Amino acid sequence: MTAPAYPAARAVAATVEAHFGRRAESARQRGRDGSLAPEPDARTVEAIIEAAFWASLRREEGFSPKISLALLPPEMAAQPLLFERRLALAPAALAKLAPAVERPGIHLGVWRDDDAEGGGLHVWGATRTLPRLCFVLEVIEPGLLVVKHPRSRDPGKFANVIVLKGDEVKVIDEAGASLPDCPSLLTSLLGLGAPPGISFDSVDVLVRLAVSMRAHGRGGSLLVVPQGSEGWRESIVRPIPYAVTPPFGELAELMRRDPSERAEQVWQEALIDAVEAVAGLTAVDGAAVISDAYDVLAFGAKISRRRGGAQVERISVTEPVVGGAAWRAHPSELGGTRHLSAAQFVLDQQDAVALVASQDGRFTVFAWSPCEAMVHAHRVETLLL
Repeated sequence: MTAPAYPAARAVAATVEAHFGRRAESARQRGRDGSLAPEPDARTVEAIIEAAFWASLRREEGFSPKISLALLPPEMAAQPLLFERRLALAPAALAKLAPAVERPGIHLGVWRDDDAEGGGLHVWGATRTLPRLCFVLEVIEPGLLVVKHPRSRDPGKFANVIVLKGDEVKVIDEAGASLPDCPSLLTSLLGLGAPPGISFDSVDVLVRLAVSMRAHGRGGSLLVVPQGSEGWRESIVRPIPYAVTPPFGELAELMRRDPSERAEQVWQEALIDAVEAVAGLTAVDGAAVISDAYDVLAFGAKISRRRGGAQVERISVTEPVVGGAAWRAHPSELGGTRHLSAAQFVLDQQDAVALVASQDGRFTVFAWSPCEAMVHAHRVETLLL
């Protein structure tokens, strides 16, 4: 063959190599090069993406493969599951293995076979633990792949690098969070941690809520308003069908716990359950409302324009991908009633943030932009895969 079987794999290979090279060099300059994963080269990246893409299009017993491939030698994995015989990095082999490793947190280990001609790649087993800056390729659904790596602060979470969907390629813009009005949620999703003065744990809860909202697949809206403020009620139709009195504080109480408790497994499991419960409220028609201290105030709320307030006409829209310039649009161009009402709410309540999940998987963060003096819509679904 004179051309790659999946052209997008070759198109992004050098970009991926450069990204991991920059991150590794930055870690070395900060003296954090210990236990870094090996840097992927372009040829290896291309081979892994190509094999995973064709595997994603196969079906085994009626199911499409969902797998995660991690590039590392077995000696860098803690308690790895090792195969007696190495498997070829081939679509058929990956598709057959998929049912055993499709649960979250399990990665198929891929490494080079120095004894093979040309140093071919093989699958040596599976692991739950990854070294820092480990190249990971996740198959989300047929034809949809995401290149990512563990975050430096929390190796159990990942920062996306590139999203490939068929012949469409989106390279995440690492500088996308440098905008002065960038919400802390977006900064964290880009894998850059929380901005100065904002709790990392607090931002992490919003990220968890966003992921859970998107996962339930029903679409929904979540309004985050200042703790102790009642101004948000001016933008809600009353009576509220499911107002919560007193505020439901399970998630808020967990976040008030001493930091020493947060490292315990019991606290982590309780946080997951609480996040799932709050995100589940967004599946009800209308918007869920929580304070920025994570007390649940209402759900099923209908948003209306505040009396005497202006009607939202135009918003600024961005997506944190390379080459994605900001554009102006009417909120209805992003979706339906949820997007229009969320934009109106933020226009009226400029100290609030609105998170909107669409049934088709799109996810938008609406926040007020003082620099532009208008509502800013950040399209972030590429960061939640």
